[in-house]
Amino acid sequence: MLIEILTEDKSGAVVVERLAKRITENEGVDCEVNVHPHRGCGSLPKDMTAKPPKFASSLLDLLPSELRAYNKVYAGKDLILIIVMDSDDNDPQAIRQEIYSCASKFAPDIRSVVGICTEEVEAWILGDRSAIRDAYPDFKADVIDSYEQDSVCGTWEVLCRAISENAEELIDIGYPAIGHYKALWAESISKYMVPQKNVSPSFNTFKMALITALKNPVPIYRRREF
Repeated sequence: MLIEILTEDKSGAVVVERLAKRITENEGVDCEVNVHPHRGCGSLPKDMTAKPPKFASSLLDLLPSELRAYNKVYAGKDLILIIVMDSDDNDPQAIRQEIYSCASKFAPDIRSVVGICTEEVEAWILGDRSAIRDAYPDFKADVIDSYEQDSVCGTWEVLCRAISENAEELIDIGYPAIGHYKALWAESISKYMVPQKNVSPSFNTFKMALITALKNPVPIYRRREF
């Protein structure tokens, strides 16, 4: 089996790649996993049948054309395409449905799994407190204790305050410089993340969708219950 993962950035890529590998291993499925980070989230084009602009590089801007390409190359083959992005301050369920609808239209012959991190991928990281402790033994437990799981509250800032000695300085700097630190945190913590221990609702929705796809060769939107 081949699993292809599309993410909006590098920090999300390493987290999703490692968690996907651990989920498949736990399910006893031998597979190759490839991950393809993009430069931001972007938005679905108004004309999704058109060729994307020459310098387009964000996940949603390229998604329709990438779905068409995957369907052309991998139709009928043992492939699962995973698409993961942050919801930011949008409705996660609405985004998930929109992407599944796009996949059903442009890649009807392959299995697609959509993961929407509530606000940011740091919600999935904060869902595994033991992994944070293993990566950063001196983390501030009180900061994480005050975090309501999968709330829209400035998630990366919560993680930053929990593990960084100069958190407020980094938060003041913000983007794009903070992207480097987010990638470092994701790399360090995801080494220890265990899917079965994660308490993030949005992660567990993704986990169950992937497990379902692993067990069922029929694309989700072709099943009667969808």
